[in-house]
Amino acid sequence: MNAPSQSAPTVESNEVIVRVLKHDGSEHRRWSGRIEKQESSLIVLEAEFDVDVSHHLLGEIKRGTRLIEYYWLDRWYNVFRFLHDDGSTRLYYCNVIKPPTFDGSSLTYVDLDIDVVVRPDYSYEVLDLEEFKANSEAYGYSDEEKANAAAALAALIGMIQARQFPFQPLFP
Repeated sequence: MNAPSQSAPTVESNEVIVRVLKHDGSEHRRWSGRIEKQESSLIVLEAEFDVDVSHHLLGEIKRGTRLIEYYWLDRWYNVFRFLHDDGSTRLYYCNVIKPPTFDGSSLTYVDLDIDVVVRPDYSYEVLDLEEFKANSEAYGYSDEEKANAAAALAALIGMIQARQFPFQPLFP
């Protein structure tokens, strides 16, 4: 599951473009964020939704909703912490991904479809396993990618259950 350890390049501006790709390299989403912290392979961004979004599980996400995004350049997942207007945590949304690349101005990753939602009581739900299976066939995910995705999901569940960073404290 481990990719070569990388340190994030130092940047002069804290503005970053986040690009989400599908396995075939096509861009799926894009948004901007601000670097809040860089430490070893960890990059923490603060971002806001720039449009209203209706999500089948998360409900209505209004434009201006803030979130903190945690990326590791050597891990097969990221974690988004959705915030209430008062800055408290609403929930966490985790994505299984290929390790991101960061060039100092853009952070890019390939989404491998599997997601995990973590609620205030630390209960969690694994989402999109059927989408992962369908896309692994459609895009030809390698055995290594499938094994890394499964290991990433197990690592995320372990972090949630153990209340490890960034899940602690979960809802201050």
